[in-house]
Amino acid sequence: MDRASRRGLSPRLWLAGGWLLLALLAAIFAPLVAPQDPLAQDLMLERLPPFWLDGAEPGYWLGTDSLGRDLLSRLIFGGRIAFIVAFAAAIAACLVGSTLGLIAGYFGGWADRIISRIVDIWMAFPPVLFAILLVAVLGTGLSSVILAIAIIDWTRFCRVIRAEAMGQSRMDYVENARIAGYGRIGIMLREVLPNVVPSIVALLSLEMGIAVIVEAILSFVNLSISTDDPTWGGIIAEGRLSIHQAWWVLVFPLITLILTVLSFSQFGEALKARFDPVLR
Repeated sequence: MDRASRRGLSPRLWLAGGWLLLALLAAIFAPLVAPQDPLAQDLMLERLPPFWLDGAEPGYWLGTDSLGRDLLSRLIFGGRIAFIVAFAAAIAACLVGSTLGLIAGYFGGWADRIISRIVDIWMAFPPVLFAILLVAVLGTGLSSVILAIAIIDWTRFCRVIRAEAMGQSRMDYVENARIAGYGRIGIMLREVLPNVVPSIVALLSLEMGIAVIVEAILSFVNLSISTDDPTWGGIIAEGRLSIHQAWWVLVFPLITLILTVLSFSQFGEALKARFDPVLR
């Protein structure tokens, strides 16, 4: 194992982090980097191919859709919705799930039994169908999508962190802290929590990718944001209808979605390997 790998600076960390950074910066500075207005329609420019194919138009690098809208600009602006949902929903689910999981795993007893039963009941519902049901009840909109994802996926954090905290609470350093006179809450926060942080980081990054997928699914079925703002799922839905005339409208958002989800997953695993004292 080379020095970079021992330090956790693996190629997947750089590749995944590089793609996420590029996509995030493009989303943040979308008005500056997008070559066209993502909402501007021009039927004279409908279904233009990407720049390397015959019939392409200068300035429309990835071509246009059936309404003559620039595909690259729509992907860049769609990244704004994807990253907002990813960060907000994942952090909300992480805070709720990790807190409950830490309490259940460390304290055990009745707290563990109550929290575990709630998790079992919650996970009995199919997550995607549950998300669609919640958004249908809450109404479309960015806040509804974020809330629905957080309500569903806090259980993922809770189960994993519960198991991690349960294992850490049996370690010698926890018993030494008790002997030293630390209170139970102090031990949980000062001793157990730092040792489960690598798992929380990996789960958080994975959950961001899942949130991107769920938002894409909801926008695919027209249950995400109610405005005309582009979303990756909405672009995929449009591209599905014109796959035989303009394959690029479907292929490029799918590639963008897959790369982003895989990058979140690999980035989280690489960070865990970098900071987990057991794996270093």
